Amino acid sequence: MDKIESFVQAKFEHDATGHDWHHIQRVRKLAVHIAEQEKADRDFVEIIALLHDVIDDKLTVNTEEAQNELTEFLKGLAVSEEQIHEIMYIIDNIGFKGGNGIVLPSLEGRIVQDADRLDALGAIGIARTFMYAGAKGSAMYDPRIEVRDSMSYEQYRTERSSAINHFYEKLFLLKDTLHTNTAKRIADERHVYMEQFVDQFLKEWNEI
Repeated sequence: MDKIESFVQAKFEHDATGHDWHHIQRVRKLAVHIAEQEKADRDFVEIIALLHDVIDDKLTVNTEEAQNELTEFLKGLAVSEEQIHEIMYIIDNIGFKGGNGIVLPSLEGRIVQDADRLDALGAIGIARTFMYAGAKGSAMYDPRIEVRDSMSYEQYRTERSSAINHFYEKLFLLKDTLHTNTAKRIADERHVYMEQFVDQFLKEWNEI
């Protein structure tokens, strides 16, 4: 676990998109908590949580190279081929993907998916949204950009949007995609807080 932690920390320590080492640690802590409540494999959940962003295409220039590097790293830790395959499958499919994501087959995968989505909600989720928008050159808000109610994964990644639109296109939808009762309970308060924030933001915007 220490070697995995060092491997991941080196990659994300200087991230400026809201996917930094602190995000990884929050997801790890949430995932372990959920795993304990849901009687899942705690150690495997912790490994997946640490690695969940390593091959994410929005954070990696060359995903194939990142996949190969991670595979070789895990082989060096004597992780079995079966476990490597499962880890790679989970972290490759853990994302929301503009509403085009899948339901992961294992409880451990679903738990880390829940934990990752919880970190996109609430006060920290709001802060991360604006951090990511700024890092990618997107507007805080632009009323001329319409909210998309459906989109392909390619559209989700490449079309213009804004931080405020992201609440409607993803964040407000996340609560209903969670799998575990533990995550759903945590999400309720965070979801309401985000709704209040966006209401206040638009109120102030329209008063100008």
